[in-house]
Amino acid sequence: MDWSWLGRNADVLMEQSLQHVRITAIALAIGFAVAFPVAIVGYRWRRTYPAILATTQVLYTVPSLALFVLLLTVVGLNEWPVIIGLAIYSLVILVRNVVEGLRAVPDEVRDAATAMGFGETRRLLLVELPLAVPAIFAGLRVASVSTISLVSVGALIGTGGLGQLFIEGFQIDNPIEIWAGIVLTMALAFVIDLALVGSQRLLTPWSKARMVLR
Repeated sequence: MDWSWLGRNADVLMEQSLQHVRITAIALAIGFAVAFPVAIVGYRWRRTYPAILATTQVLYTVPSLALFVLLLTVVGLNEWPVIIGLAIYSLVILVRNVVEGLRAVPDEVRDAATAMGFGETRRLLLVELPLAVPAIFAGLRVASVSTISLVSVGALIGTGGLGQLFIEGFQIDNPIEIWAGIVLTMALAFVIDLALVGSQRLLTPWSKARMVLR
């Protein structure tokens, strides 16, 4: 195997890694921006939740390549078919985790907040959402790993970040290029997961304090 390929193509590896990160970050941001208000609707009006969840599940079953090609005919040949498709796939995870996180807040906590004069909106923002942060971040972690892996499929339509290494590696029979794509994809998943864990700890300092007290 030609290990010198790595040194000669370091700029290519960096460029495709950055593209992979950019697509992942934008897709997750859009997915969460859509999932959050939809989840709040499903939480507030419980009868709507089964339909919302069923819709996200149906969307998730659409094969990724077919969805990317369909979106390509709408938004053109660029990064957006992959970004929009991945945002759609993230909904099934993010919506469910936001709703379940809010539902897991103890009833006595809600009752105490109501007794203190909190309205529904104020209680949601200041009491329920902070307590639901662990569940929400758990969903973000799963969605991020799933999104990072699916970005590579976008290489089949010309926009796949590190997925380009898989395709080119197979085409020219270069195992080093294929392994570089695999290792870098795993490294990105690990780094982003670590960043989300750190962000969760910053947003929930009481969890760390509670562990210390124990």
